Amino acid sequence: MPRSLLYLVFLFTLALFAIAKKEKAWSGHTPPGSDKPAPFTPYWVPEGAKSYDSSSPLIHYSGKWVESFSSHYIQKSIRMTAFPKASAKFSFSGTGIEWFGNIDTSHGVSKVYIDDQHVQDVNQYSTSSRKQQRVFWKYDLSPGKHTIKIVNTGKRPGDPKTTTFASLDALIVMRAPESRQDASSDQTPIAQHNPIAAPDAARPRVLLAQDTQGDWSLTQKGSTGVHAMQLAVISESHAIIVDKVEHNPLTVDGHPAWAALYNLKTHALVPLRVDSNSFCAGGSFLGNGTLVNVGGNEVIKGFTASADFGYMDGMQAVRIFEPCDAEDGSGCGFYEHHTRLRLASPRWYNTVVRISDGSAMIIGGCKRGGYINDATVNNPTLEYFPPKNIHGSNGLPIHLPFLVDTLNANLFPIVFSLPDGKLFMAANQGAMIYDWQNNQERRLPGIPNGVRITYPMAGTALLLPLSPENGYTPEILVCGGSTVDDFKKPEDISSQEPASAQCVRMVLHDQGINAGWEVEQLPEARHMPDAVLLPTGEVFIVNGAGTGVSGYGNVGDQIGKSNADHPTLTPLLYNPSAPRGSRFKTAGSIRSDIPRMYHSVATLTPEGTVMIAGSNPNLDRSEVMYGTEYRVEWASPPYMTQERPVISGMPSRMGFGQEVRAHLGGRRGTNYKVALMDLGFVTHAVHANSRLVYLVNEVHGDAIAIKGPPNGGVYPPGPAFIYILVDGVPSVGHKVLVGDGASPPADERVRESMLKETTVDKHL
Repeated sequence: MPRSLLYLVFLFTLALFAIAKKEKAWSGHTPPGSDKPAPFTPYWVPEGAKSYDSSSPLIHYSGKWVESFSSHYIQKSIRMTAFPKASAKFSFSGTGIEWFGNIDTSHGVSKVYIDDQHVQDVNQYSTSSRKQQRVFWKYDLSPGKHTIKIVNTGKRPGDPKTTTFASLDALIVMRAPESRQDASSDQTPIAQHNPIAAPDAARPRVLLAQDTQGDWSLTQKGSTGVHAMQLAVISESHAIIVDKVEHNPLTVDGHPAWAALYNLKTHALVPLRVDSNSFCAGGSFLGNGTLVNVGGNEVIKGFTASADFGYMDGMQAVRIFEPCDAEDGSGCGFYEHHTRLRLASPRWYNTVVRISDGSAMIIGGCKRGGYINDATVNNPTLEYFPPKNIHGSNGLPIHLPFLVDTLNANLFPIVFSLPDGKLFMAANQGAMIYDWQNNQERRLPGIPNGVRITYPMAGTALLLPLSPENGYTPEILVCGGSTVDDFKKPEDISSQEPASAQCVRMVLHDQGINAGWEVEQLPEARHMPDAVLLPTGEVFIVNGAGTGVSGYGNVGDQIGKSNADHPTLTPLLYNPSAPRGSRFKTAGSIRSDIPRMYHSVATLTPEGTVMIAGSNPNLDRSEVMYGTEYRVEWASPPYMTQERPVISGMPSRMGFGQEVRAHLGGRRGTNYKVALMDLGFVTHAVHANSRLVYLVNEVHGDAIAIKGPPNGGVYPPGPAFIYILVDGVPSVGHKVLVGDGASPPADERVRESMLKETTVDKHL
């Protein structure tokens, strides 16, 4: 066990408390038999997909296959062969295919061909015996006709003498829903009913030009295996993806995985075990580099019983992910122990931000599941991890009037730590600066023109780059959202209500606050966008929809299950330093054909590309219009094809105000900048902790001297990536730990008191 994990376990030793009566399954609804533990079988047909049994006449078998019958098989039959080169071929129309069969010690390797191209060797050998197992899946096929061919080799690795079986129980075709076939068509929303989205002579003119610095590219490669609801880069080689409990194709411990490590270099996946439902959880790194993922929901109704997986309520869960830089992702995983580690109160749709002492502040959320927040479920408080005794709280939640005044659309509040150690918060149409050390709120001018900016009318926001040239003066950018009335009944809201095109900026000093919000306009209205800081200081805006609201299954005229429509498919670049009215341009000519709306994510990678993933406006995995998306896209800025600086010898730790040195190679020039970046924890258009700080530096021949940030206000202690820019072209990012690497302040007595004073009660 890592030393840092032992330290946390020591700080959070076992404390007994009363656990509320467990729901048997799926939010109080218990399907017949689900309270009786039974082996889980991954076979499941998503809505909109189609299953073909092994006995289907459309599957053509070559060579000798034997049909067996049992109630344990799909449709009570299966086809098996022990003959080398025996094959099964199936033609289909769709965007993906799954193959189900048995796994056990008698099975071996088969070769899989898609459209006559060898794509994978599938090994059905396993020391455990399981039926109805997904043994192969591929979801990134172009809409249209395809063939799959399965050829038995009759062998297993390392044993050329033993004859082995291949089995085919069923095939499931992911059919091409209309959203995937027609996403490339023009879907500009009608905006005449929305004064923010509609043309207006009083609005500043938006000058939209194509990026002239070079060619952007957008490529599709890789699959996330679990839906990408939450995303964070954890090392130079891996990102972590966290989902909710649902029927993902990637498996762990014999059941669907709900989290995975994604190898940014090879696109390989490592499934992770999650012991509680992380549905709409929040997350942040701590000052020692540990990632915490907190809150979530109960298990939502479906066909999988909680009896298969144990107690899955995640509303007060704390999931610990220790720093893991292994190139293959080995040894990485979540640690959960709900009698030792938990929140003081239930939190669904919470935001987590790392503050100036390296602790995590956990803000807002719901006390139980629902759609639009209201006073009956609102959790208008914050708490800390590790728990703090601050303002007499003794580890208990601290009331925030701001989260009462911003009902009903205040879930996943927008929060950034400021250089003076205070916090900027925004929710619904409100904004404030919060002094956490003195528990004081300073209300700011509200978001102009009636635009709501947090779930379910989600916009996106960033803390713009901090620089020593302007004394690290903070400025906030907020883009998108909606003017939909948050007190409307969900059934009275339409998926066709236009989003807002508004972007606003405010400099957070007295003069800037007195001046209020500076208003400008996106070239097209959108909500649920993702805003990604680039090392150059530009902002890459991607994902989202032109109409509707966030969520699924609520509005009166859903599209499939989506509350939104008209996906925004063209990424934008925003230059904060350009004159107002000319800050937007297109990222070259790139345009996606994948709708990415609710539950989409995007992040900068260490290589300097932007990883784009997710989209799942569905209760469970689905193939209806705007179905569950596993494909990954990569947006490459022009600098990816240019000669780039190369840095070596960068230390793994950087203290505050400390000078470190590194070797410079590759591109040389006259203008050198050093970007210290937190790539953030991304979910629901909130890029928590996202940050870019330019550092003081001097170049001496082939060496560069870099001075660390002045304090934990300018950059809260914790992990970061350093990019060195030469004439605007960045190097590959190198991971460093900013600060002294110590764990955040923790008080064992406070934790014990919190556990004694609170209970696990999701219906508080």
